[in-house]
Amino acid sequence: MSSTPQIDPLAPCPAPFNLAAYVLDPTVAPGAKHALELWSATGVERWSYDRLRAAVADTAQALRAAGCVPQDKILMRIGNTVAFPIVFLACLAADLVPVPTSAALTQEEIDWIAEDLNPALCIWDGETTKPRGMPALLSEDLRNGAQGSDFQPVFGDPNRLGYVVYTSGSSGRPRAVAHAHRAIWARRMMWQGWYGMGPEDRILHAGAFNWTYTLGVGLMDPWAMGATALIPAAGTDTSALPALLRQSDATIFAAAPGVYRQMLRADSFPALPRLRHGLSAGEALPQASRELWHAKTGTEIYEALGMSECSTFVSGAPGRQAPAGAAGFAQPGRRITTLGADGTPTLGQPGRLGIHRSDPGLMLGYLEAGTPKLPLSGEWFDTGDMVEIDADGALRYLGRGDDMMNAGGYRVSPLEVERAFQGMAGMSETAAVEVEIKPDVTVIALFYAGPAPLPEADLRAEAAQHLAVYKQPRLYIHRETLPKGGNGKLNRRALRAGFEAPHDQA
Repeated sequence: MSSTPQIDPLAPCPAPFNLAAYVLDPTVAPGAKHALELWSATGVERWSYDRLRAAVADTAQALRAAGCVPQDKILMRIGNTVAFPIVFLACLAADLVPVPTSAALTQEEIDWIAEDLNPALCIWDGETTKPRGMPALLSEDLRNGAQGSDFQPVFGDPNRLGYVVYTSGSSGRPRAVAHAHRAIWARRMMWQGWYGMGPEDRILHAGAFNWTYTLGVGLMDPWAMGATALIPAAGTDTSALPALLRQSDATIFAAAPGVYRQMLRADSFPALPRLRHGLSAGEALPQASRELWHAKTGTEIYEALGMSECSTFVSGAPGRQAPAGAAGFAQPGRRITTLGADGTPTLGQPGRLGIHRSDPGLMLGYLEAGTPKLPLSGEWFDTGDMVEIDADGALRYLGRGDDMMNAGGYRVSPLEVERAFQGMAGMSETAAVEVEIKPDVTVIALFYAGPAPLPEADLRAEAAQHLAVYKQPRLYIHRETLPKGGNGKLNRRALRAGFEAPHDQA
């Protein structure tokens, strides 16, 4: 049985610092130990720590040889292959700024990000959509001519820009979330506050690499403590995961609630004698899923609440499971509060969840004209999540304070979805809304007004042209008119309530 390394969650990040050097510290894991195992139907691709470190050094050298200079932004268009973490860490080692993006993005979406970001270079895998009109290098060609490099990571201020991720914004356009190198150091608060993971663990994560949940929990954090990361190869069906857990000798499993839900449809599970527990994040985990998982595996699931701007900072953990209906507790070292309408703390009352500006895992800010800007309400970053915090510190999630939607753990702006249908013939107005179709299962629905219902095939084709798969509506619902409030503003809540009421009675 593994034990979580004992660390001081309040210890300040060392200076100077480099994220990649910290993650692949040679004093933490023996060089011959497996850092990564990529599992597929045809076999297992294994990477030792020594091999991983060498690949990162070679790639960092190649990036510098390509003309990249410190703090250049590097747009990553790479799927779930080992090239993803190698390029990500190589950029950081060379003091470049990697920007991982979802492989599912459409041409329109990635072109917009490239224009917004103005990267120095794009690294792509030859399969994903790459932005038009900008330099791009194939990830498999990067290390040609750089084999055997002794490139050493560049150390500097831990607060300097490290990496950028894009998340949906309430304005309807993705927002560039800028994180410092120190963000990885702050994740140590999760080791005891959520994971219960140690160097001897083998953690299998069932998510896309570009998602901060997978990138952190499935790769960076296991390597920072010398554990082994297990990754299903791209295209692995959810139904294959129970058998993969047994074949890989996984001791910890991490996934979004939707993955757990699909796995649990299986009539039976193989015995999993090495599995100690599961981890869940991205959206609320239904109690029914938690109970069924325990019945099938004999293990617990520990849930966490987080966001791209601060990763996961509220959770249950081995030895401190969250009460039923609660997301968990603030991890040791975290300062959170509830904020009222005026942005001031309102402890003891429901309100918007606030994170103190001193949290080392909090983003530097949203990139605006290349400069990170952190919006604050006094000393607090307002997450927009509505919560209440019990007297014992347990946090209960009450929903979003705005109209943002959740699609399998990704936040999606209704304005972004609605914009995709602007100008489509036969539509006078649209409203994207997250609706519940059965207990604990929600999807994105597009309500639209027009003279008559439109062919669903046409609607789906329009969505596919403009939106990544996870942003596309699953339901299309015609209405003669869409409800408005007294100020003429679209009333999405009325649409949701009107749709769900007859389903509740069914």
